[in-house]
Order: sequence, then structure tokens, then C-alpha cells
Amino acid sequence: MSLKKQIENYFESIQDLSGNIIYFDEMPEKKLKKNDVTVVNTRTEQKVINNLADNVSKNICSNINLNDVINNDKINNNVDKDISNTMNTKENMNNNINIEHVKSLQELNDLIKDCKNCDLGKGRINLVFGKGNPKAKLMIIGEAPGQDEDLKGEPFVGRAGQLLTKILAAINFSREEVYIANICKCRPPGNRKPNGAEVFACERYLQKQIELISPNFILLLGLTAADTLFKKTHKMSEIRGKILYYNGIKTLITYHPSALLRNPNWKKDTWVDVQLLRKLYDEEMLKQQQ
Repeated sequence: MSLKKQIENYFESIQDLSGNIIYFDEMPEKKLKKNDVTVVNTRTEQKVINNLADNVSKNICSNINLNDVINNDKINNNVDKDISNTMNTKENMNNNINIEHVKSLQELNDLIKDCKNCDLGKGRINLVFGKGNPKAKLMIIGEAPGQDEDLKGEPFVGRAGQLLTKILAAINFSREEVYIANICKCRPPGNRKPNGAEVFACERYLQKQIELISPNFILLLGLTAADTLFKKTHKMSEIRGKILYYNGIKTLITYHPSALLRNPNWKKDTWVDVQLLRKLYDEEMLKQQQ
């Protein structure tokens, strides 16, 4: 197989592996084919592909531009090895846990509680599945567990969790009334942001949780949750305060409580966001009662 064909297959596999985590700074102007390699002609010459999964071929792809791919210049000698590793990761991830026919959250939890499909599973104390009302009308989704959550096995129990509890109480929700989960079920080392492969390993579990709970509303806490579900990069200033739809479910995005602890001036915006959520929620519940 030619190197150019391997590069083409590589990017296709990254798309599948990472859940479309390859982004461009600008929308593609048009697609074209050259030398049997599909490329994207962007508005900026030699646009650099960015934001690849951190642990998947980072060394060769973080700075590859489209002309490099076409002209076969500046490609790292490790490309064959990295392509092979990517393919193997895709084959190995999630291949031992079949959740397709799961009918309840408890059954799902029992199936995945010993999951080791990514490196986070090997270093955790507890898998943090989620907690709350299995028939909740409102589902809240954050990024990943922290140290307190890892120790206790429950989501949002540390300082950020205490703030979340207060935010919910301020709009007349109890934690028992909603369901709270995270994109990733295991704590990343040092509470860092989970990388693309780690998100991919856990995302289908979250999707199954959403399917089983079937909430009327989803509140996403932070950009990691928003970017994961909607498969594109966002700016908080552009998406907060807007109603989006995830698989037909009304979804709002606001700041993660841990971000509010670092930046208290964002609390005002968050208060506006959650008040909107409460208003929409009440309107929907009233509509259902009529």
C-alpha cells in the first residue's frame, strides 16, 4: 500500500476512533481529490490540522498541513507504526463489553464496572458511573471524576460538586431529582482534561445512559461535555444561553462548577443559564400535564 493511501486511511481511522475529533479552524471551502488522496481546500493556505486525540499519533499529526499530505514531504518516519497503533487501539477498545441490549442503568453499571478499555481504568480507585433518578427529566453531564469522586465512586462530591448542589437548589432541583454523570467514568491523572481516546472509550457508555434515562433536558457543564456530544469545538460565549438539541433532547451548556471556583465572575452568567433551564423545564412539564 502506498504511503499516501496509508495517510488517507490513517485520517479515516482517526475520525472513527475519536468520534470526529479532527477539526479545522475554519469550515472547508470545498473538497477535492489530488493524486488519489482526498483533501480539504480551506480558505487559509496550508491550513494546519489541529486538536487530534492527544495520545494518538500526536508527534506526526499535530503539525501536518494538507500540502504535506499531498506532497509526501515532512512525514515522520514513524507513520507506519502510528497507523498500526491507531488501528489496534480501535480494534481493542470496547471489544469485550456488549451493551447493545442493556435494559437498565444497574445492568449497565454491572457490565462496565471493571472496564479497563483505556489507561484511566488501570489507575482508578473507583469507576464513577453516575447517580440520581433513573427516570430523571433533567440529566446533568460533566467532564470526568476528580480525586474526591474517584475515592467515593460518585460524581460531583468534591468542592465543585458542593457548588453544583447549591446551584441546583437555587433553581429548586434536588440531586435526587436529576441524574448526574460525566463524559468519562474514571479520573484522569492530576485531574487533567481527558484525551480523545479516553473520551472515545467511555462515550458509548454515556450514550447508553442517555438512552435509558431518556431525559427531557440535558445540562452540559463545560466545553469538554459540549464538544464531545456535538462533535465540534465551541466557545462558551457562543453557545451558552442557547437551546441545542442532542438526539432530539433540549440541551443547554454552561460553565463547569470547577471553572466557577477558579473564576467567580462567571457565576452571574451561570445563574442566567440555569434560570433559563428552569423556565424551559417548567414550561415543558406544564405542557405535558395539559
